[in-house]
Amino acid sequence: MTTLFIFPGQGSQYPGMGKDIYESYEAARRVYDRASDVLGFDIADLSFNNPNDELNLTRFTQPVLLTHHIACLEVFKSLGGDGRPGMTAGHSLGEYSALVAAGVLEFDTALRLVQKRGELMGAHGEGEMTAFPIDLETIRPIAEAYHCAVAGYNLPEQTVVGGRAEDLEKVETYVVEKFPRKPATRLKTEGAFHTYYMVTAAIYFRAMLDDAEFTPTEIGVLSNFSGGFHYRDADGMRARLFFQLFHPVRWFNNLETAFEAGVEKIIEFGGGIGAGDADAKRPNLQGMIKRATRATGRTPEYVAAINQATIEAATS
Repeated sequence: MTTLFIFPGQGSQYPGMGKDIYESYEAARRVYDRASDVLGFDIADLSFNNPNDELNLTRFTQPVLLTHHIACLEVFKSLGGDGRPGMTAGHSLGEYSALVAAGVLEFDTALRLVQKRGELMGAHGEGEMTAFPIDLETIRPIAEAYHCAVAGYNLPEQTVVGGRAEDLEKVETYVVEKFPRKPATRLKTEGAFHTYYMVTAAIYFRAMLDDAEFTPTEIGVLSNFSGGFHYRDADGMRARLFFQLFHPVRWFNNLETAFEAGVEKIIEFGGGIGAGDADAKRPNLQGMIKRATRATGRTPEYVAAINQATIEAATS
């Protein structure tokens, strides 16, 4: 069976994330302890308690999520789950977790990369993001008319746009007038990620990518930038991660590529959305997976491994 491991991006973090598996499994404690050593701060305290209300700051959100993704994966493996996927993918920040899961990046290397990535995105970016339940070709010219840009193509009928707050408001107003039954959702981000507003951050980040060690493996890793698989060489991977910062996340194209490659099972690791504690959280990407399967007629099995309860269910 060909299995795809997937990892969510920003927006799937929450205070208390990871505490359940940290308290129950040595495999998770090892991941969190290692992350704290690499990053130079107590990432378990930040993740579980959010003492200074910094969890949603991009420079902290990204390493927190990466750590949770890999902790969930390591617990899954410790309970007998198969840790050798046929392919991996991640949404935005999650692409770095996908590279770790495929053995392309060491965990330590990925932590340093996303810490710097988040720092640069927060320091040099600007703007905000809005999700529209409208297809790419319809919303793109509207967005561009107001100096905004497409930041993500999640589904045939879900496109994310980024730009300055006042420009996004004009796009939203236009959409309300022309498409009153298609309400927009403003997202909570520190900038217009994956648009031209991130070019400066990407230029500074390139040096980090150039210095990082990439070891391509036989496991295919999907690229948000291209919509297809990453090149099987280190320089090609670095280049696509550089471009990913200021180009749209082509998530639906990633899923189409995985379906065409014969994926039969999808396992989502880490993060969570919705109210309540860890046990009550829902997987971040599950809804998009369901709609993508309906749109394409594909029927892969979907499994969540985002907290203690779901990981234990996935490995029972």
